[in-house]
Amino acid sequence: MRGAEALVGSLVGAGVDVCFMNPGTSEMHFVQALDSVPEMRGVLTLFEGVATGAADAHARITGRPAAVLLHLGPGLGNGIANLHNARRARTPLLLVVGAHATDHVRHDAPLQSDITALAQTVSGWVHTSGDVRDVADDAMRAVAATSEHGGQVATLVLPADVSWSEGGALAPALPATSPFPPAPGRVAAAAAAVREPGAVILLGGPALTVDAMDAAGRIAAATGARLLVETFPRRWDTGAGRPRVDKLAYFAEEAIAQLEGASSLVLAGARSPVSFFGYPGVPGDLVPDGCAVVGLADPASDVAAALAELADEVARDAVAEPAPHRAPEPAPGPLDVRSLCAAVAATLPEEAIVVDEAHTAAAVLAPALQTAAPHTQLALTGGAIGQGPPAALGAAIAAPDRPVVAVQADGSALYTLQALWTQAREQLDVTTVLINNSAYAILRVELARTGAGEAAHSGRAGRMLTLADPTPDFVSLATGYGVPARRVETTEDLLDALRWAQGEPGPHLIEAIVPALG
Repeated sequence: MRGAEALVGSLVGAGVDVCFMNPGTSEMHFVQALDSVPEMRGVLTLFEGVATGAADAHARITGRPAAVLLHLGPGLGNGIANLHNARRARTPLLLVVGAHATDHVRHDAPLQSDITALAQTVSGWVHTSGDVRDVADDAMRAVAATSEHGGQVATLVLPADVSWSEGGALAPALPATSPFPPAPGRVAAAAAAVREPGAVILLGGPALTVDAMDAAGRIAAATGARLLVETFPRRWDTGAGRPRVDKLAYFAEEAIAQLEGASSLVLAGARSPVSFFGYPGVPGDLVPDGCAVVGLADPASDVAAALAELADEVARDAVAEPAPHRAPEPAPGPLDVRSLCAAVAATLPEEAIVVDEAHTAAAVLAPALQTAAPHTQLALTGGAIGQGPPAALGAAIAAPDRPVVAVQADGSALYTLQALWTQAREQLDVTTVLINNSAYAILRVELARTGAGEAAHSGRAGRMLTLADPTPDFVSLATGYGVPARRVETTEDLLDALRWAQGEPGPHLIEAIVPALG
């Protein structure tokens, strides 16, 4: 068979049966292979950053790699921001990048570039397939590599002639790398730490599943240790019936206040916390002076098992206190961030997937969702904006039986709004609540925090931080991509629109007009 058919057929045999793509000439034989291997679901996106963001979210929900097909170096360059997020989230993701035919490289054609160098910035494993007889085995090594180090991006560069040549054969799947088991010495050190007053446990990565959170809740109930969740968790099972845990604040000053007085900081699947940016006069390391940092389990370890062992050691008979199902009551009248977040929480369906790229509203959204219906949250783990619409797309394909609610800031939505077209084409159950404050509101806040000046509303600086003149019309934009949309300005209208969107199949967008902050 042709190389592309051997590649796609072997991927399906290894459980990789979804491929998000934006292909070009070099990838045509891969595209053609979708007809000969119908078990592979190809999902077309209109921009490479949509494909990479969707694959990231798909893998976060399923726990197994999705594939991405991109066109040469420029296509990879367009997808790198969301590959950065996948790298930071330790997402198992298989990236296939088409390349010029081997003999064509010497001509230095206009699209020739150093694909390997680009891929290495976001990948833990990179390989160029050089022979049609090896391509399927190369793919199986790539799939296996996605499970290493707690999850990573693996990139297979696929020259066009390797795709079109005859002589390929299916290859068997290789075993995935299992997480490291709990280290007894680390469990013992963590047990000693949480028995002392003032201990804080910072949960992240694999520590945020239902079972792991229950174990953490038992530890907190028995010892009085405080629980915190990393600022942008890759996947977090939370809501009513699960332990109520606050997020570590985004702004350094607030995070420092949260950690003040901590005697020890136990890391369970999380890194020792640092601020996202450096600020004049503000420490970048958020750990308080005199606070011992104790590593229970890093993200490449079996964090859930480590927490379970720690719970058996210090909280054998304890029971985690579940959060009640008591979402905040949305205040009537003109919308603001608080009433918007309360409305989302109050109407959230059971076991929904919430994609949070709310930015300035995120600090209000998190506590509002703590007592909403049980759900799973996906966040902007790497901080590269433009993840929200693609992540909603990927999550909806990963879990077609679960509704997806995306709470989306306006500025970052414009990076990857093309994802709405794919949501419409695939008829996915996604409700996007788009917060339109006609500004880069987070940057108005940061203008003052960095010492650059006060919040700007006019002048040259102000013009760089506003989305007005003209203000994007998201209802028209969504409708143009085939997604039904409404604009709302009051809590009552938002609640009605949420019921409308959740009451019929397919994607919907609600443009919520709120006042800008700062």
